[in-house]
Amino acid sequence: MEWRDAERAYEDEVVGRSTIPRLFEESAARHENRPAQQYKGGVYDRSLAGSAFVPAADGQFRALSYTEMRDIVRSLSAGFRELGVEADDRVGIFADTRMEWAQADFGLLSAGAVVTTVYRGSSPNQVEYLLGDPDADGVVVESAELLDRVVSVQDSLDLEFAVVMDELGGEGEATAADADFEVLTLGELYERGSEAFDREAYESWLDARDPEDLATLIYTSGTTGQPKGVRLTHWNFRSNVNQCYKRFGPRPDKGDLPTISEESSTVSFLPLAHVFERLAGHFLMFAAGATVAYAENPETIQEDFQQVQPTTGTSVPRVYERMYDAIREQAESSPVSERLFEWATEVGREYFEAESPGAALRAKRAVADKLVFRKVRDGLGGNIDFFISGGGSLSADLCALYHGMGLPILEGYGLTETSPVISVNPPEEPKVGTIGPPVTDAEVRVDSSTVSQEIFDDTEGEVGELLVRGPQVTDGYWEMPDETEQAFTEEDGKRWFRTGDIVELRPDGYIAFEERAKELLVLSTGKNVAPGPIEDAFAASNLVEQVVVVGDGHKFVSALVVPNFEEVRKRADREGIDLPDGNRELTNHETVREWMDEEVAEVNQRFESHEKIKQFRVVGEKFTEDNNLLTPTMKKKRRNILDRFADQIDEIYEREYETA
Repeated sequence: MEWRDAERAYEDEVVGRSTIPRLFEESAARHENRPAQQYKGGVYDRSLAGSAFVPAADGQFRALSYTEMRDIVRSLSAGFRELGVEADDRVGIFADTRMEWAQADFGLLSAGAVVTTVYRGSSPNQVEYLLGDPDADGVVVESAELLDRVVSVQDSLDLEFAVVMDELGGEGEATAADADFEVLTLGELYERGSEAFDREAYESWLDARDPEDLATLIYTSGTTGQPKGVRLTHWNFRSNVNQCYKRFGPRPDKGDLPTISEESSTVSFLPLAHVFERLAGHFLMFAAGATVAYAENPETIQEDFQQVQPTTGTSVPRVYERMYDAIREQAESSPVSERLFEWATEVGREYFEAESPGAALRAKRAVADKLVFRKVRDGLGGNIDFFISGGGSLSADLCALYHGMGLPILEGYGLTETSPVISVNPPEEPKVGTIGPPVTDAEVRVDSSTVSQEIFDDTEGEVGELLVRGPQVTDGYWEMPDETEQAFTEEDGKRWFRTGDIVELRPDGYIAFEERAKELLVLSTGKNVAPGPIEDAFAASNLVEQVVVVGDGHKFVSALVVPNFEEVRKRADREGIDLPDGNRELTNHETVREWMDEEVAEVNQRFESHEKIKQFRVVGEKFTEDNNLLTPTMKKKRRNILDRFADQIDEIYEREYETA
């Protein structure tokens, strides 16, 4: 049976129709003594430690079984009910990704609440909007610091309580005293719930919820305006778990192919406030009976991977780019020379792309694996079967490099509005440069009227805006009827969600992502240019950190280039070149500009004349979440970037008709 047929026909106890709390309860019953979560000691001053679980040693991971996690979830659920939480009450979670985030999420959903998420880095104004727009009744915050952020805007909110994951401490107690709502720690909530827990009452709360009931509000990133609260039901998430499990679960036809199952483990570090990690690194993993470990922070990923030794992981393209930079740096500082590393990665890519590698190429691949790739895999724990990439476009070159190293990245695609997975590459037949075929029960089509076809003359499939329908698709935005109506279209008597993304629907059924419709550049010459592929082409460069391609309404394409300052300084040291201490001053150095020009020239060779970067400016400020140039999931806020560097862009185009 062909894998697509096997996927559609696959039935398993994980696949079903239920609410998310019932999904968790059923999985916990199947995997009582298996490890559910792993947390690291010494990272947080956890208020649950010592009562709900035994504290882990500093710097070491300790596991909680599914039974232990279930008991915590049940007690938290009863505790929330004791606080007055009722069905459909909105309660926010405002914290970093950590074990307690997951426990609070299941606890709130079990109590019947609707969880609304707030990113850890949200400003007071953002907190005010993300809790005020859904009229939240309460909030679970990580620490006294975040409690203070909530208290600072409490006059415009209508909160009844706040629960703090960590111990409050002296300053926290003072902040709590200033709150005009009840404040208690998660540990205190757990104790209150443990005393009040009644199994029959708990089961009645679960039974009262229907799969079509609202489970969560997840607010869009706000890259194109005010964030919108996406309404996602239990069935939206549950159906997407089914769809992903049918693709990655342990189907009998898979043989020796890697799967996501009770034997799987992952390290969770992306924001659980975002739909991608909430589904792929949370609901799907716990449904499968897998183990989820929580990283200390994104900067300790490699160390955490070495301790946990996970089999899989989910992340966004920017993290894979950083990971590759770290791998290369580590290899080049070891007995492996820079030249050997570059040779090995080229061999790996050639081997991966070859339909039938000959004896010579197989021999070179074996040498590259022994000298380089095995060390790379060991550096990530040694057990990775595959990674999954989503939340943005991944460079095909970089993806092929990972495949060549024996660390396959399976790229997928989705949106907050689709819970999120629409398509993802299968382990059976991954195709680099695509976002895979649609998951089962998801219907897709393209609206070719939305884009000029000349921009994609070399494509074989149909090109246009991707339209999707399926059980994982939202019914709309929270209290935004006009925006909801605009997000859907009627085609052939069916209601389709407009993704806003331009794709190619290929003859083989796979989808190739081209560009966000709103980000296509329309030059004054009438030519259309997709900036994403040009920016992605810099992903494997060790001297370029970030690029934003601009040119909308102008005669030619240009770019803002952020150097990899650390690598630039290393090269300068090797070549005996003195550079200024400051990054902004460094960008004006003649040699640095020459190096950036070489990188741009190399990338330009891959593109048509009208797509080539004719001019660029080197900028001395990285795009980050802190300076509001990246979203929490590391997407570029193009509007903010264009505003921040408007002078440099104006300078580029000041005399464009003389210089183009």
